[in-house]
Amino acid sequence: MTTLTTNLLNHAKTPTGREEAWRFTPLKRIAGFHDRAIEITDQVSLFLKSPNQHGYTLQLQPADSVPPSSATDDVIVERIRESVSQVTLLEINRDAEISEPITLNRKNSSNRELSRTVIRAGSNSKATVIIENTGESLIGEEIEIILDSGATLNFITLQEWENSTVHLARHHAVIGKDATFNSVTVSLGGSVVRILPTVEYTGPGASAELFGVYFATDGQHLEHRIHVEHGVPQAKSRVNYKGALAGKDARTVWIGDVFIRAVAEGTDTYELNRNLLLTDGARADSVPNLEIETGEIVGAGHASTTGRFDDEQLFYLMSRGIPSDEARRLVIRGFFAEIIAKISDEVIQERLMARIDTDLSKVGA
Repeated sequence: MTTLTTNLLNHAKTPTGREEAWRFTPLKRIAGFHDRAIEITDQVSLFLKSPNQHGYTLQLQPADSVPPSSATDDVIVERIRESVSQVTLLEINRDAEISEPITLNRKNSSNRELSRTVIRAGSNSKATVIIENTGESLIGEEIEIILDSGATLNFITLQEWENSTVHLARHHAVIGKDATFNSVTVSLGGSVVRILPTVEYTGPGASAELFGVYFATDGQHLEHRIHVEHGVPQAKSRVNYKGALAGKDARTVWIGDVFIRAVAEGTDTYELNRNLLLTDGARADSVPNLEIETGEIVGAGHASTTGRFDDEQLFYLMSRGIPSDEARRLVIRGFFAEIIAKISDEVIQERLMARIDTDLSKVGA
């Protein structure tokens, strides 16, 4: 293990649930990933699904040859960095323009698994990376995305899990000068899914857009904790997450933290979270936070809404002869369509909408 890696490991204490970072998470349901006394498998489970193309390489590397680029105080990420022996390294060449998405598929495992992936986008490159998670799994993962100057990367993660899955992840983007990072996070299914999309900037002119969709049904816990740190001048961020809940004890948590440091003059940021409660017994927590250390910014704001089904939209459709169930389905599709459309693949878009339709029918929403 490298000196850098060792220095980044603060050996956080086992969470009790009273800590701010863990107060919403059902610790008894996360398969012991937070408890160092429980042994977890070091395993490589991501594999290339799309045809190989020119302009990038995908290979396994010894973990100590790919040191972390960021600090962390998350106990699960610390365990990953301590335990993983091999890192999946995706490198996109400088100036490369990859025409088709680079799609990675995860092989399921019945064992607890720790996984680490690093994606490096070379200067002035353009690419789309899609990670598909399906089936049943127990996984703790860290994905670091590093964008060199002028790079553009679309990063799409699809959590289409079966209901027994526990998925705990940190997706951390380091964005260089004039680089553009666009991410779409979709979380459907799973017993507990807890994802930490985080961003930091290393050069002016950088931009990040973070979009997300989640849909929780009976007993599911879907948690997304976003942290965007503006530590350089003239950078931009947009966050827009939408969630729906239906069924008994369906639970979602959205935390949106934006921190604008004193040196980050000219920052332009806005974050939005909207939640749609489709049935009684569902609960959505939404906590936007904005901390600003300088007044020399372009703009900064946030908004959060949680509400019931829009009866006016439903009435409008039913008044035109559309049956109630179909009208509800169309309204929910419309609610999600803005973000799912960011995935420029009609097959994936329709697959996600079909999954949402299926889940709706199961809970009678």
